[in-house]
Amino acid sequence: MQDTTTRSSARSIDSSLQNASADMKLLVKDAQALLTAAASLTGDKADDLRARGMELLDRAMGRASQYQGQAVVKSKELAQTADVYVKDNPWRTVAAAASVGLLVGIFLGRK
Repeated sequence: MQDTTTRSSARSIDSSLQNASADMKLLVKDAQALLTAAASLTGDKADDLRARGMELLDRAMGRASQYQGQAVVKSKELAQTADVYVKDNPWRTVAAAASVGLLVGIFLGRK
């Protein structure tokens, strides 16, 4: 049950990171386009474009901090889930860690 919860949380984090990355790239590209257009213009129109570009960058920074907060919350949830699993299944955890250690030892011993 907890293994399923951990997997779904990991999938949720992956999709959130992909969405965040796509959103950030789009916002930054839009802001760059506006600022590039504003560089060639003068007067009120240039000021308007610069202001819109700065607004887009501010929005990107806000979303970045929002996604960072979500990542912190999800990582704390995953850590709590892992902690509960280890406490509920100590011997299974020890066996898994020993198996990984044995495999790493075998691979390093061959080289």
